[in-house]
Amino acid sequence: MKALHCIAFVLLVIGGLNWGLIALGGWMGQNWNVVNLLLGSWPMVEGLVYLLVGISAVIIAVGHKKDCRMCGTSGSGMGM
Repeated sequence: MKALHCIAFVLLVIGGLNWGLIALGGWMGQNWNVVNLLLGSWPMVEGLVYLLVGISAVIIAVGHKKDCRMCGTSGSGMGM
């Protein structure tokens, strides 16, 4: 499960950075959607990347408390 958590985390970071760049690019009148710029000629692959990022967000959200050192009940940090 650690490998799944790591992959999901990386995809979630990629998705978050991409959304941030989309917002910044939109304010500046630019297209900074990195996923679209890299995979736009393959719409099915681009859609798959977005689907994987979404699934990763669900995996992290569901398993976060168990995997997070700050949220876990290990007695250290800010366990809730």
